[in-house]
This record gives sequence, structure tokens and C-alpha cells, in this order.
Amino acid sequence: MEKAERQFLLRYLAASRERLVEIVQALSKEQQRFRPARDRWSVADCVEHVSIVENAILKKIQALVAEPPQTQAEAGVPDDTVLSRVPSRSTRRISPPEALPRRRWTDFAALLRQFEAARERSLRFVAVTQADLRGHSFAHPHLGELDCYQWLLFLGAHAERHARQAEEVISDPAFPAQADSATA
Repeated sequence: MEKAERQFLLRYLAASRERLVEIVQALSKEQQRFRPARDRWSVADCVEHVSIVENAILKKIQALVAEPPQTQAEAGVPDDTVLSRVPSRSTRRISPPEALPRRRWTDFAALLRQFEAARERSLRFVAVTQADLRGHSFAHPHLGELDCYQWLLFLGAHAERHARQAEEVISDPAFPAQADSATA
């Protein structure tokens, strides 16, 4: 990974983490769990999903880069496409079953710590890896083949997507007024 790529990725991952945390950290328990409709996610669901995906993708990247680079690792899309299409909320996507939120964390503070820990692992990996991230790839169900650098971009863009989704939930007319403690 080139120095400029590493610096961009570190800034992007940190910024998307801060954005998501800023949106959700002061919400009451009722607000965290509010769903605009039965088939829609709550803010807590969004954070849980991002955490699950982040952990899974980083593990996959780490396993891939432990192997020799692929002879023809080719990304299916330019980096800019990952950065623009993934955060866009213009199209709803169906999450793979293993990444669906299932309220694994009943305590929102613990859930937020889980996200923070997952993102910290990603940041540490980006900061120190010497692996050929462009020489390893795997498929995304909607974007096609992404190299491991693009998958790391995806992590930031994915957090941004769900930060936007959390904002949509918060802007719903039925969203509860602040009533209970934000630490609940």
C-alpha cells in the first residue's frame, strides 16, 4: 500500500467511526431501539450490523493476505465507485443472514464499545500492514470483485451508509422524544 493510500484510509476510517458514534451516542434506550416500521432497522440494529460486518471482513482480509498474492487479482470497480456507491442510500440492500442484527448486545454502551473495538482493530491493521492488499481480492455481492484495499475502503463507506440510515431513523416523525437516560 502506498503511503498516500494508507494515510487516506486511516483518515477515512477514523472519520466514519467518529460520524457514526456522534450520531448515536447520546440517544436514549427508547430511541436506540426505535424501528420506523417492522421491516426497518433501529439505530442499535445499524450499529450491530456494522460491527458484525467489520469483524468478518477484517478477518477475511487478514486470512487472505497471509497467503501469497493472487496472480491476477483484479478489482471489479474503481476505488471511487466503492466510496460513492456503498454509502448511497438510494438503493436498499438485503444483508446476508450472518450479518443481520439480532440484538446480540442488550446494552447499547457495550454494543458501541464493540463497534469501537472492531474499528480500532481495522485501524491498527491499516497502520502496520505491509501486505500486498491490491494483490488479494474477493467478491462483494453487489459490486463484484474488490481487492483488499477496496474492502478496507468499504468498511469506512459501510459505516457511513449506516450512519445515514441512523439519521433516517432519527428523522422519522414517530421517533421518540428524549425521555430516558442516554446511558441506559
